[in-house]
Amino acid sequence: MAEVLATEEGATGQTAVDGLVRLLDLEEIDRDIFRGMSTKSRWVRVFGGQVAGQALVAAGRTVPVERHVHSLHSYFVRPGDPSVPIVYQVDRMRDGRSFSTRRVIAVQRGETIFSLSASFQLAQTGIDHQTPMPHVPTPQSLPPLVNRYGDSPAAMSFYKSMPKPIDLRYVDDPPWQQHAHGPRDGANRVWMKADGALPGDPLLHVCVLTYASDMTLLDSVLARHGLASGLDNISLASLDHAMWFERPFRADEWLLYETQSPSASGGRGLATGRFYTQDGRQVCSVVQEGLIRVR
Repeated sequence: MAEVLATEEGATGQTAVDGLVRLLDLEEIDRDIFRGMSTKSRWVRVFGGQVAGQALVAAGRTVPVERHVHSLHSYFVRPGDPSVPIVYQVDRMRDGRSFSTRRVIAVQRGETIFSLSASFQLAQTGIDHQTPMPHVPTPQSLPPLVNRYGDSPAAMSFYKSMPKPIDLRYVDDPPWQQHAHGPRDGANRVWMKADGALPGDPLLHVCVLTYASDMTLLDSVLARHGLASGLDNISLASLDHAMWFERPFRADEWLLYETQSPSASGGRGLATGRFYTQDGRQVCSVVQEGLIRVR
């Protein structure tokens, strides 16, 4: 059995990005069966973006390269154990003239921890419109995440030990800084990109964005109530995650992630998001519901 990926704690820049590429490079152990590892970290469960990104890699490796993923829908069924390899089983549901559909089950110790359905499409032309990109400061004018810890030892401790393959630049205050000011309505906006160069494989860029999309999405729910992990006694976990990939992009170039929460009830919070390139193209839409229990 292979060991957990030895990505150095606190790794940054190209070292962290190379670690993420290795994380998404699954081992094929049989036809339509793949195995993935987890990054060494202090987390007690597998990061949701990791298992979603790896499952999409597994699906994509069973589809002709000329068909690109345009949507995914997924459910987080059980917490994943970072110390145990994850086996991804792909079901080739359909291959039509323009679309291919795949279903992926992620398994640990004989139990399903995650399920994903993804659809792939041949490139086509058609009608075209989008929601305009909001006016925000450029990512180069904003401080990196390490300068946004402020007076929050909990945030510093949480992020310091983690590999940092994604460069995050908050436009609005992150939850641990917003906490002192109370609830905030409106959108939560973050610039992000891989903190180094990625290979040219389009599937890899989509999978890196899938990984990154889970990182700040529920911030929009927390901000509505002035809550912050590490400062409030809350339980936070992704329940389901859906994405629609609308236009080509590179995940190692700056993308604006605009998220907001239209509703929260029953111990769950709903968050929606859009990704934009720096030149204003909308490239991806995201919806997630998360478990948020305030103790």
